[in-house]
Amino acid sequence: MKTPAYLEGVASTHRDVVLRDLAWLAVTPDVVELPPPFPQAGRPSLAEIGLGESLDDWLQQLAIPVMAGDGHRASRMGHYHERLWHWLLERAPNTCLLGHNLRITRRRNTLGELDMLYRRRDNPAPVHLEVAIKFYLGLPDGPGAVTDQGRWIGPGGLDSLALKCRHLQRHQLPLSATPLALDTLRHWLTPRDLGPATPDLPAVLAQRLAMPGVLFYPWHAPLPPPEGAAPGHRRGRWCHVSDWPALAATLPGDYRIAWLEKPHWLAPPPLETFMPPGMRVEWLTKALYQPQQVIVYCPAEQRSERLFIVPDNWPRQIPLPPR
Repeated sequence: MKTPAYLEGVASTHRDVVLRDLAWLAVTPDVVELPPPFPQAGRPSLAEIGLGESLDDWLQQLAIPVMAGDGHRASRMGHYHERLWHWLLERAPNTCLLGHNLRITRRRNTLGELDMLYRRRDNPAPVHLEVAIKFYLGLPDGPGAVTDQGRWIGPGGLDSLALKCRHLQRHQLPLSATPLALDTLRHWLTPRDLGPATPDLPAVLAQRLAMPGVLFYPWHAPLPPPEGAAPGHRRGRWCHVSDWPALAATLPGDYRIAWLEKPHWLAPPPLETFMPPGMRVEWLTKALYQPQQVIVYCPAEQRSERLFIVPDNWPRQIPLPPR
């Protein structure tokens, strides 16, 4: 099998699973862009964090024993994804992580948490960063209009793109602009954290949002992207398990397949782990009861595609749209 240089933007030279996930996280676009009043809520770019064209060289130089331990012990993908961001912002050449999971309370009641606070070395003003990693499957039928975000739901059926965007806009991002949050941060941050160019906390914190992931389009019906979908977002397809033989028949005859297990739903695995379709089929048995994510790789075309195979009775429930 000829080895491509990159698969989903991840260099084939990266062997460690955490390094691969870090690389995927750094280059994968967000799945959605929020409308105003969040015009600057996009992810920190590689240039901003000081990597630019040097991402692969920087990753190869990282000391990874502790990272690998964290990655293999992680069980919840959201927590693992957050830890990857901590590592990235702590060690990237132009960023300094000031804190994470910063709890904002009033009279012992927790109002919420700020995912991360960081600053750039070339601009020491603190930045509030919210992160999430999302894999949503699009429903060809309702609720709402054909581009409604409520049609895009998580594989477990408990979350939707509409609910997540509403929570970000109504709660998570506005929280850092409240007087209570700013007072909390003023007491918590030190002058060294702020840097000499910014001796005091700004009246309004800069805010950023990073929400990498994949939108999976239905195999059996056309569906346009949801409202607010970011240009260039990663795409996959989904099908019911009984439709898998028909979908597989459309793939090139030399395709190979790899099964993704949490928390490593991020980067594609190394090519040697891709198997001919008949060699490892336990994922297909599990798909009878629970959605399973796989990646198919076509050697002749040197391309890959993500697929979600779901039970025939999926979705068992559809999240109610936000009020």
